[in-house]
Amino acid sequence: MRVLVVLPTYNESATIERMLRRVRECLPAADILVVDDSSPDGTAKLALEVGDELGRVEVLSRQAKEGLGPAYRAGFAWGLRRGYEAFVEMDSDFSHDPADLPRLLAPLEQGFDVAIGSRYVPGGSAPDWSWSRKLLSRWGNLYADFMLALGVKDSTAGFRVYSARVLEKVDLGSVRADGYGFQIEMTYRALLEGARIAEVPIRFVDRVEGSSKMSGRTVTEALWLVTAYGARRLLERRRVRA
Repeated sequence: MRVLVVLPTYNESATIERMLRRVRECLPAADILVVDDSSPDGTAKLALEVGDELGRVEVLSRQAKEGLGPAYRAGFAWGLRRGYEAFVEMDSDFSHDPADLPRLLAPLEQGFDVAIGSRYVPGGSAPDWSWSRKLLSRWGNLYADFMLALGVKDSTAGFRVYSARVLEKVDLGSVRADGYGFQIEMTYRALLEGARIAEVPIRFVDRVEGSSKMSGRTVTEALWLVTAYGARRLLERRRVRA
């Protein structure tokens, strides 16, 4: 199985070298694509230098900071054109542990289409979070599940793997979310295409260097998106019953 690890970056110079080396150590057969939004701190240049040493590391530089969703869509499209069979999403700040990569890929070998690194299945955790952040995350996942019938404990998780076959079915160009709502939207769209989803327990830790990309705008976007999709889903169900 040809695996592409997609790393979206913006000002990740403090961690990108260690992350590239660690991913290669934990998943030697995978290729890596850094999708950089013109980081002013030189992240792309560092990634290119490390890539020259490690091999099989590419950098896709974009002209402006466009957000998480567009970065992943660009990375997925790049990989689909080159025939990759599995696509890993993960952060570059070590919130996601590269040591979990083999476990996260295992469900695809078993026939699943999506594997989510979950904080909310037995064995998963987010030990560094404040109670307010845990409450917000839990509520967001419960709301998404209620509105969209996802059957997934952690639809907002950003550490996951998609098979090429499900990404080819999803119209990536029409995916609307730019922030963390992207994870929910992709979960929902994958399910609409008949995807089988597995959740793998992970330990999520807060970044130790750099600043968080989470903002009130990303939370609002995700809430609006779930509400809009949920309302559409209910209307469609009513039309079928009528």
